[in-house]
Amino acid sequence: MEQYDYDLFVIGAGSGGVRACRIAASLGARVGVAEERYFGGTCVNVGCVPKKLFSYAAHYHDDLEDAQGFGWSSPGLEFSWETLIQNKDIEINRLNGIYRTILDNNEVTVYEARARIEGPHELCVDDRRITAKYILLAVGGWPWIPDYPGSEFAISSNEVFSLDSLPESITVVGGGYIALEFASIFTRLGSETSLVYRGDKLLRGFDEEIRDFISTEIGRHVDLKLEEDIVSIVNNNNKLHVLLKSGTTISCDTVLSATGRRPMTANLGLENVAVQLSEHGAIVVNDQFQTAEPSIYAIGDAIDRLALTPVALAEGQIVARTLFGGEGATMDYNNIPTSVFCHPNLATVGLTEQQALDKGIELDVYLATVKQLKHSLSGRDELSMIKLIVEKSSDRVIGLHLICPDAGELVQGFAVAMNCGARKVDFDRTIGIHPTLAEEFVTMRTRRKSHAA
Repeated sequence: MEQYDYDLFVIGAGSGGVRACRIAASLGARVGVAEERYFGGTCVNVGCVPKKLFSYAAHYHDDLEDAQGFGWSSPGLEFSWETLIQNKDIEINRLNGIYRTILDNNEVTVYEARARIEGPHELCVDDRRITAKYILLAVGGWPWIPDYPGSEFAISSNEVFSLDSLPESITVVGGGYIALEFASIFTRLGSETSLVYRGDKLLRGFDEEIRDFISTEIGRHVDLKLEEDIVSIVNNNNKLHVLLKSGTTISCDTVLSATGRRPMTANLGLENVAVQLSEHGAIVVNDQFQTAEPSIYAIGDAIDRLALTPVALAEGQIVARTLFGGEGATMDYNNIPTSVFCHPNLATVGLTEQQALDKGIELDVYLATVKQLKHSLSGRDELSMIKLIVEKSSDRVIGLHLICPDAGELVQGFAVAMNCGARKVDFDRTIGIHPTLAEEFVTMRTRRKSHAA
């Protein structure tokens, strides 16, 4: 029998890679992992964790304002960007240590170096030849900034977490998760904020009514410039002048490009094996996350599926159990909840109205727009929206969309219910908790037929 140094060698110690390492090792596999940058990957270091901490910081702006309507005053309170950065760094370092401890406790051999594939079972790690029965690519993605004159003056979501100071003014470019979240964050931390997006409404791929609603809510606090794009950036004495295609110029301190991420597949040695890439540079895999090279697998942001940390964790676990547990499971991408931590929060699970129609499903739609009781005293001009998509023939709830504070916390429970086949009648017979926003989920009785385009 052919001998290898490792049963599994993982390139990338992000969330998915570390999960695969841990599960494979627990099943008796000899596991090695190479990480050239930081443990925990994008999410822990320059993604969802520090971004959520920044979002919490921004929410305190609204909380302090709202408190005045309830009789509270807070004179003398000031925001310190330096304190936020310092405390964020402490937390990230703590999490880095946890990821490293997970690997050490499971006797995974760690190489803090770049790995390059030399063949189906062979790698070069820090000038050392290593062999493995299976190789798992968990290399993640990297921010992409379009090429235009002056694009070198734009920063990405990697650099935004280490700015020396809070920008007095910032232009955010993009219309997805990251763009909306940082536009919301910076405007509430005190930066004059513009959001530039080439589309006619934000959050492409989300439900159309949700897109309309969140665009209105974001536009209350941010200078929203839709159907626009950057032509060039000129740096004049550290002041950036951003020329848009309409001829408008924005002057600001910082330009944050939140224009997407691309798989980090360059210089991996993929030309030495049969691994195939899509036209967008993602690694092509089958339902078991196996590439065209039978010994090589890939998961997470490097493949063309859902670029979400919990998804990468599940994918890594499936690969490990398939290879060393004999389970042969596949990933179910239906009813995966997701949240955008803008202000207010947005969360969704299941199908949009248009997606359901495209599948030929006859629908009933339930929609509620409400003002939270809290804002009757806070005076805040903020609304919430709840939308249910119901399959008419079965009465099953197949889509749930909401915009409200802590939407991500709310949607998780409904995702469980939908995976259990919850019907609209199950919602209707459930007694609500009063007075809460959540009771709206079980009190919606007025339905309409779908009218999506």
